[in-house]
Amino acid sequence: MTDTQGSTPSRRAVIGWGGAGIALGAVAAGGAVAMTKAGSDLDPVGAEAGGAVEFHGAHQAGIATAVQDRLHFAAFDVKTDDRAEFVRLLKDWTAAARRMTAGKEVGEGAYGGLPEAPPDDTGEALGLNPSRLTLTIGFGPSLFDRFGLRDKRPAALVDLPKFPGDNLDRSRTGGDLCVQACADDPQVAVHAIRNLARIGFGKVAVRWSQLGFGKTSSTTPDAHTPRNLFGFKDGTRNIAGTETGRLTEHVWVGDQDGGANDAWMHGGSYLVARRIRMNIETWDRAPLQEQEDIFGRDKGEGAPVGKPKEHDEPFLKAMKPTAHVRLAHPDSNDGITILRRGYSFTDGTDGLGRLDAGLFFLAYQRDPRHGFIPLQRRLATSDALNEYIQHVGSAVFAIPPGVRDTHDWWGRTLLSEEA
Repeated sequence: MTDTQGSTPSRRAVIGWGGAGIALGAVAAGGAVAMTKAGSDLDPVGAEAGGAVEFHGAHQAGIATAVQDRLHFAAFDVKTDDRAEFVRLLKDWTAAARRMTAGKEVGEGAYGGLPEAPPDDTGEALGLNPSRLTLTIGFGPSLFDRFGLRDKRPAALVDLPKFPGDNLDRSRTGGDLCVQACADDPQVAVHAIRNLARIGFGKVAVRWSQLGFGKTSSTTPDAHTPRNLFGFKDGTRNIAGTETGRLTEHVWVGDQDGGANDAWMHGGSYLVARRIRMNIETWDRAPLQEQEDIFGRDKGEGAPVGKPKEHDEPFLKAMKPTAHVRLAHPDSNDGITILRRGYSFTDGTDGLGRLDAGLFFLAYQRDPRHGFIPLQRRLATSDALNEYIQHVGSAVFAIPPGVRDTHDWWGRTLLSEEA
């Protein structure tokens, strides 16, 4: 196998991992890989070529980046009490993530190494292109009870309250760490999570995970908004990756946020993940007019009530008081705005002949206390959609800033003594 395959790199190219000077991505490949800019939505070439998204940047990729088609999300429990061992793991994960997002194998690859040792890479992504893979790490509230980190827990990283209607499954809730893998090829996303879990064996263990497909929101609002499993468009005014002003105002943690102990989060964000079960069979028996009244949109175009196009400014008073769009709109919530990256899921049936399906909701914001929490309180109390959905999984994570360069690593600003 060669180091390149046509215009895209192979996943077996550079021997050794974790060392400075490893050539990466499009720069190393002489421009063979179409690269996107981390934290931006500038991806038309990469999208068509299945190219690589830049791993380094002020913010982690996978937040404002153009939303890919597939998701593998995993929450981990930390099993080690050794801070040095945990830091080593984060450095190893960073090195592996740097290579996988560039379309390369982990370490010395899936074959050709010592026959007496397991390969460094599991191999199921051999021959596949980078598929715009992004890997985004987050730290849960429970992590800060370890390694002497209690004083570093940001005030904004609050435990989510129990909302009306919540029916949370503990086996799908919480976690010390999370990794969000998004890619246009599901095998590339699964490969990434699998290899991080393998590298972390004995130090971390997967607590729960979720596969997703059919993105239900977009960070490229000029395009048509994808539909959820109810057949409706939602979140049509999501923040675009190019809207630097709105990202700064609503998504990125700034220098003015928190106290001195929160400084490690500058450039980061906060993620709320919710597994929302949809009662598909009940919804499918609801009349069309009732469905449209519940959302406050028409089903064909996705336009708000009384308007011809999906991106038209809604006239909220024309909707029923319990319409989802009316209740969720920033104008009804003192301007609350979050960045959504939701995905649909189907996980078989529930044993009663009903689809275990719904929306895996991912929302990034500058502070959940002023973002998701007040918004969900309002929706959980009054939204007509609640008759057809139920929140069954929940987690919140602090998303640290991006990895600056090949010498940097995930979590350095939190765990490096000099940070």
